[in-house]
Amino acid sequence: MNRPTPKHIAPDLQFPLLDGNQWNLADQNPDNFTLVVFYRGLHCPLCKKYLQQLQELLPEFEQRGVNVVAVSMDTEKRARLSRQKWELPNISLGYELPETAARDWALYLSAGVKDGEPSKFSEPGLFLIDNNDQVYYSAINSNPWGRPYLPSFVKAVDYIITAHYPARGEML
Repeated sequence: MNRPTPKHIAPDLQFPLLDGNQWNLADQNPDNFTLVVFYRGLHCPLCKKYLQQLQELLPEFEQRGVNVVAVSMDTEKRARLSRQKWELPNISLGYELPETAARDWALYLSAGVKDGEPSKFSEPGLFLIDNNDQVYYSAINSNPWGRPYLPSFVKAVDYIITAHYPARGEML
């Protein structure tokens, strides 16, 4: 399986947003980066905490020229419940991530094993895509824990921008 690799063009990515628009990575035009956060879905309490922290840090990312979007394989109904129950009014929240896209982005897929879980869902991933549509950074998890700590990630973006730090990890 190929995986998104730093300094290479990111895989295609598009999905519907709760605001009624279609999100497409190719249409993004950030000052610096696009931050794509793949989350497991409504059933995940750790995703709730992670996205709530992301919500709090949205102004910080925006000040740094970083567009932020979060998406899961959840249905529209489940995504709307996440937005409502988790109090996420400002995050661009996508839904119905196609399984093919999850695979293109090398996300781990899991089968639901308890009540409330969908029959299949993607595990978390976080990608920073530069304004040339190239992968700058990736973190892919096989479980809901171990994700990048978002307050530190904001500071990392500061360093990347001010030091002109290059993407790393381009060699397979």
